[in-house]
Amino acid sequence: MRRIGVVLFAAVPVAVASAVYFLVPAESDGGTGGETTVVTAQEGSRQEAKSRAEQERSADDELIASLPPGLAAPAKKELAQQLVSTAESSTLDWRRTYGDIEDLDDGQGYTAGTIGFCTGTHDLLTLVENYTEAHPDNGLARYLPALRAVDGTDSHEGLDPGFPAAWKAEAETEAFRAAQDAERDRAYFDPAVRLAKLDGLGTLGQFVYYDAMVFHGPGIDEDGFYVLRERALRKAESPSRGGSEKAYLDAFLDVRRAAMRERRPGADTSRVDTAQRRFLEEGNLELRTPLAWQVYGETYRVP
Repeated sequence: MRRIGVVLFAAVPVAVASAVYFLVPAESDGGTGGETTVVTAQEGSRQEAKSRAEQERSADDELIASLPPGLAAPAKKELAQQLVSTAESSTLDWRRTYGDIEDLDDGQGYTAGTIGFCTGTHDLLTLVENYTEAHPDNGLARYLPALRAVDGTDSHEGLDPGFPAAWKAEAETEAFRAAQDAERDRAYFDPAVRLAKLDGLGTLGQFVYYDAMVFHGPGIDEDGFYVLRERALRKAESPSRGGSEKAYLDAFLDVRRAAMRERRPGADTSRVDTAQRRFLEEGNLELRTPLAWQVYGETYRVP
């Protein structure tokens, strides 16, 4: 992942001009002077907002449960990892990338693992923290103080020279591979697929969201995934709002491509131009195989 930015949390603003208090008699055992409980209007609004959010999430869960699995189907999920891997690691064999680690000189510190967890973008730290909680004696645990210190920077302080070798060694274990998969799904795959389904997108659109979230990060900084989505929605309506799926995905890919070029002029945008855009132009909204695409000038095929 290239940048995590500021993580987006659902929030419901509560505007109260001034504090309003209510005196609510507390239940008593029959005494004449019952105690009173002070309840603020703000607290009542928070509880109401929480209840409303829970109801909306429940309704969303029911909607998603009624839809086809899309990218979450095992064969499509495997395809998604292959597609991402050609852009992140230049190989279809994504399972051989668990132990990959290098500094790409992009300001994110070490980039490692199957989707490019970064020492500078918090997600690698989260991965190692969660893994250490379940496996305290792992070979990466001793680097946690250094990982916390360099989080948000491109520094290697406290990580060199041993961290890359420790990462590669730990990636030989099934437990750490499973931990990478779990963090990938929790932070990137599951949220992307869920939101794409709520936006009315098919399997291709779900992949478009997933790849964008991996590359741009699940954040609300200037080129984080959620900001890109909002920009796209200003250009075209999503299918769930009555818009054309193709027109909306066209707008999203335009926005994403521009963000990639703004971040780094001259950046290679082939993962958009000659992969996702090609699938869209072919009308392959369900991401049916066989597929052929190019990334960084290399051609890849899935039968």
